[in-house]
Amino acid sequence: MLTDIFDTTLIGGLAADAADQSPHKERGGPAQPLLIVNQLTKHFPIRNSVVDKLFGRKAKAVHAVDGVNFSVGKGETLGIVGESGCGKSTTARLIANLMPPDSGAMIFDGDGVAEFGGMALKDFRQNLQMVFQDSHASLNPRLTIGETIAYGPHVHGLDRAAATARANDLLARVGLEPGQFAMRYPHELSGGQRQRVNIARALAFEPRLVILDEAVAALDKSVQAQVLNLLQELKQERQLTYLFISHDLHVVHYISDRVMVMYLGQIVEIGPVQRIYGESAHPYTRALLSAVPSMDPANRTMASPLSGDPPNPIDPPSGCRFRSRCPHARMVCEIQVPALQLLSDGDNHMAACHLNDPASEHPDAVARVAA
Repeated sequence: MLTDIFDTTLIGGLAADAADQSPHKERGGPAQPLLIVNQLTKHFPIRNSVVDKLFGRKAKAVHAVDGVNFSVGKGETLGIVGESGCGKSTTARLIANLMPPDSGAMIFDGDGVAEFGGMALKDFRQNLQMVFQDSHASLNPRLTIGETIAYGPHVHGLDRAAATARANDLLARVGLEPGQFAMRYPHELSGGQRQRVNIARALAFEPRLVILDEAVAALDKSVQAQVLNLLQELKQERQLTYLFISHDLHVVHYISDRVMVMYLGQIVEIGPVQRIYGESAHPYTRALLSAVPSMDPANRTMASPLSGDPPNPIDPPSGCRFRSRCPHARMVCEIQVPALQLLSDGDNHMAACHLNDPASEHPDAVARVAA
């Protein structure tokens, strides 16, 4: 399904007149996804593979992201969850062009990105900004807060006075008085204040898509709530679209419209937040949710829903990558890779599990695949 959308959108984007399309102009209607990712793949080769070359063996690599397909609608927040090492942050960096993919393509509002035709990489990066987890490492210690925010717009053509005025306006909007904070350096601010600066810096380019990679993970709970509310307000004011990556499933539940669950470099489930949290269709998603602390003593998790250790990403299991830890694993799970299929309960809820596909001949499969 995503491949068909990708092909149709790519043809339309290539046929459009690029001269009439400014970096921040909406080129399609609200029904057209803002971002379409098609077969995104990234493997990291293992160094010092001299022995492999000596014996003529295939060079090994870490399968960080393997054939990921998804789309992000305009004005929505897509939460991305999964264990450490599942590929969440690598996916974000590939989308932001901070590292080159091995294969795959992206469509941004009907246009290909860079080598795929249409939007130049410079314009794409103005439309997309990223906020990282480490607020201190993200800031240049030699620049004041005001200079940090104004630097990008000034380099991209805005005169110094206008860039400074924009920086001051953004500082005020994120709750930092320009007269008090513009001349300070990063080490003079708290973690929550630095993260507000990072948000202001991202907004200085007037982007349409913001990637938040564990942006509130290092903050105290009270500060975390303030920053989350600020993000929600900014989203409504500026018609932003978010990719929100987090380990905190409570935070993802609060801020997301849809949730994408990743395991060992692949998507195992994606759908509306209420479907994922209330009627999850993949055993891994249910295992993740069972680890969320509950205030109800009757809902305590008394036994671990998973068994075994996570597989080696250098040599992932055949068939379903979750089968080595899944209590429902059968022979078909070892032989056949489950497809990410649309479920009959609607709302674009998709899962990659043989349990949801009667055609897979899994003995416990149920008829949940959409016609």
